[in-house]
Amino acid sequence: MFTKSHIIEEIKLTAQKNGGQPLGIARFEGETGIKSSDWLGKFWPRWGDALVEAGFQPNTLQGPRDDDDLLESLAVFTRELGHFPVANELRLKARTEKGFPWHNTFARLGPKRELATRLREFAMARGYEDVVALCDGVVARPVRPNPRADDDAPAEPELGLGYVYLMRSGRYYKVGRSNAVGRRERELAIQLPEKANVVHSIKTDDPVGIENYWHGRFGERRKNGEWFELTAKDVAAFKRRKFM
Repeated sequence: MFTKSHIIEEIKLTAQKNGGQPLGIARFEGETGIKSSDWLGKFWPRWGDALVEAGFQPNTLQGPRDDDDLLESLAVFTRELGHFPVANELRLKARTEKGFPWHNTFARLGPKRELATRLREFAMARGYEDVVALCDGVVARPVRPNPRADDDAPAEPELGLGYVYLMRSGRYYKVGRSNAVGRRERELAIQLPEKANVVHSIKTDDPVGIENYWHGRFGERRKNGEWFELTAKDVAAFKRRKFM
């Protein structure tokens, strides 16, 4: 546990080594080992408040500075995870860490690939080489062109997206994942003695993580493998989600 006074002294010390300018959150963490979780919500709601208490002027720039604050928070979280975060990880972080931006706030910086590109540029400018490397895989993904309006061929699924579905057969429900829900429904219908129907599907950029989330949430109702005996309340909770 780091004390408030210790963190303030580290802010002053690192600023002195940086020509009198206090460090951003990610660089401060890299040089001191003090994470945002060590101070955020415990001593200060924002990094700027910590800097003020350490004797530095708060940054008063508007507009672009707001985006920089978001990217700084995203850089710290990306470093903490060891990979570029998916939407559900951003949601969970916002729920569990006071002061962390809500995932919809990041959406104003663009969709996932564009956001990763902006974070990569931000990290390069500040020397966060580890964050740059973690963004590379997302930025390098090829973008598939949208099908032409007069093209009769069905549109291919969006790159990197999949589905977590809730399927019912008799009194039991299956929570699974697929990149083509209809095809999976037909496959299972052949194997099962009773008719199987998809009750609902959730679109996601993290099928494995979201499937694991629902398996854990319904864990006490598991009967065998991915099959569960759910209540109407359980089903309603799943159906409320359209994207995770």
